Amino acid sequence: MSQATSFNQDAADKICERIALGESVRKISKDKGMPCESTIYKWLRDVDGFSQQYARAREDQAEFYLDEIIAISDDVTLDTVVDGEGNERTNNEAIQRSRLKVDTRKWVMGKLKPKKYGDKIQQEITINESLSNALDEARKRAGIDT
Repeated sequence: MSQATSFNQDAADKICERIALGESVRKISKDKGMPCESTIYKWLRDVDGFSQQYARAREDQAEFYLDEIIAISDDVTLDTVVDGEGNERTNNEAIQRSRLKVDTRKWVMGKLKPKKYGDKIQQEITINESLSNALDEARKRAGIDT
């Protein structure tokens, strides 16, 4: 793991490419020839243009996770196991792990691209009839046409 602190555009490009493909800064920084985590975060603060490149890579990462969710959901290879007596049974642990993987990716996608993948908040306002009638009466007294 390199401890170099001077900005290197080639390294920045590789970092962003790997982030877009679902890797974490922590994992990337452990590889030989890559800057340490704190250096990458320093670059984000100090190097013009790198934070925009990084932000775009994170947005791309959300799209990568979308594809992963589909692959995880479609993969049934571990959904059943054969016990010692030759009986096939449901592998609940594998199914729960897949559910966790999908839920985690959905949560991250909602944080990376909240407008596209975030939770939608919808409010419904209901005015009861007595309030509506009182409002109509107040408008009449005030001389406001409805």
